Amino acid sequence: MRQWLQAALVSLAILAAPAAAQEAGPNTAAPGAERAATGGATTLEDILARQRGEKVDLTFRAGNTGDPDSAAAITSQLGTLGGASDADVFRALRYGTADVTVSTTSPAAGVLIQDGGMWWLKVRAGPLRTYGGYLLLGMIGLLALFYLLRGRIRIEGEKTGEKVLRFNGVERFAHWLLAGSFLLLGFTGLITLFGRVGLIPLMGKDTYATLALGSKWIHNNVSWAFMLALVMVFVFWVIHNLPNRHDLNWMLKAGGLFSKHSHPPAKKFNAGQKLIFWSVILLGGSISVSGLSLLFPFELPMFAFTFEKLNIIGVPGWFGLTPFPAELAPHEEMQYAQLWHAIISFVLMAIIIAHIYIGSIGMEGAFDAMGSGEVEKQWAEEHHGLWVEELQARSRDGGAARPAE
Repeated sequence: MRQWLQAALVSLAILAAPAAAQEAGPNTAAPGAERAATGGATTLEDILARQRGEKVDLTFRAGNTGDPDSAAAITSQLGTLGGASDADVFRALRYGTADVTVSTTSPAAGVLIQDGGMWWLKVRAGPLRTYGGYLLLGMIGLLALFYLLRGRIRIEGEKTGEKVLRFNGVERFAHWLLAGSFLLLGFTGLITLFGRVGLIPLMGKDTYATLALGSKWIHNNVSWAFMLALVMVFVFWVIHNLPNRHDLNWMLKAGGLFSKHSHPPAKKFNAGQKLIFWSVILLGGSISVSGLSLLFPFELPMFAFTFEKLNIIGVPGWFGLTPFPAELAPHEEMQYAQLWHAIISFVLMAIIIAHIYIGSIGMEGAFDAMGSGEVEKQWAEEHHGLWVEELQARSRDGGAARPAE
C-alpha cells in the first residue's frame, strides 16, 4: 500500500510540476518540502538535476531503508519482507546499511554487485567481439585470395602410386583428438560470445538459451580432451620440431608456396609446420591455463601472481603505465582470465584456419598424411626430401623403414 501511495504522489508531483514552475518560477520550493510531499521518494527535480549533470543529495535515499523490525512482519502474501520493501532492501545494500549475514565458505560470497567489472563488459561486447571477428574473417578472405591467385599446390612430379608411412595410428589419433576438441571449443566459444548479437535475433531467446547451455557444457568438458591431446602431440613431435639450419632457407623461399618448382629441402617437419606446432603448443597451453583459472577461480588465480612478477621486473614502466594491480578479487581474476582466454583463442583460431586450408584444399596430397597416414612418395620427396633420404638410408642400413619416426 505504501509503494502505491508513493507512486501516485510522484505521478501527481510530475503532472503538477510544470504549472508550479510557471507560477512560482524555478527552485521556489525547498527540496525537502517537495520530497515530503512524495513520501520521501525521488522527485521530478531530482530526476532533472541528474539529467543536467548536477550533484543530487542522496541522503533521503540512504536513510529510506524501511524498518525491518516493524511489527508489520509477515502478515500476508505481500508482506514477505515485513516492514521493508524490495526497494528499501536494495537501498540498504547500496549504501552499506543492510544487515547481511555472509557465508565464510567462499571469498566472493560478500560481493553482490561488482561495479568495477563494467570495463570488462564493455571490452568483451565491443573491441573483443569486433576485432576478433575481423581477424577470423580477414584470414578467410586472405586464404580465398591466395587460392584465386595461386590455385591448389599440385604434386609436380610423376605420381607412381608408391606410398610412404608418414604418421602412425597413435599419432593420427592424437592429432584428430586435438583438432576435433579445438573445433568444438572454438564453435561453442563463438556461440557464447556472439550469441546476443548474432543468434538471438535469428532464433529467439528461448532457443538460444538451450543452445548456450549445451555449448557451455560441451566447452567445459571437451577442454579436458584438448589438454590431453596437447600433451600427446608435444611428446610425439617435439623432437622433430626443434629448429635446424634448413629452416632459414625454407622461410626465405616461403616454402615455395608462391612459386612452382621451388620446394626447399626439409626434414619431417618444415619451418612452416614448426611454426604451426609451436603456436599450438604455446598458445594452446596458455588457453588451457586461463581456462583452468576460469573453471577454478578460487584455487587457480593466475593474474594477480603474474601482475606482481611483472611489477617487480618493471614492465609497466617500460610502457609508461602505472603498476598492475597485484591484489584481485575472484571476480576480477575471472574477468582478466576470460579476456586473455578469448584473445589468445582468436589468434590460434586464425592460425588453425590457415593450417586447415593448407592441409585440405590448399595442397594436393597433404590430407593423406593425417587421413590414411600414408602419402604419395613423390609428394614426400618434393616437400620433405631430407626426411625421405633419412628413411632410405635407415632402410639400407637394415633399420626400421617406418618414417613415422
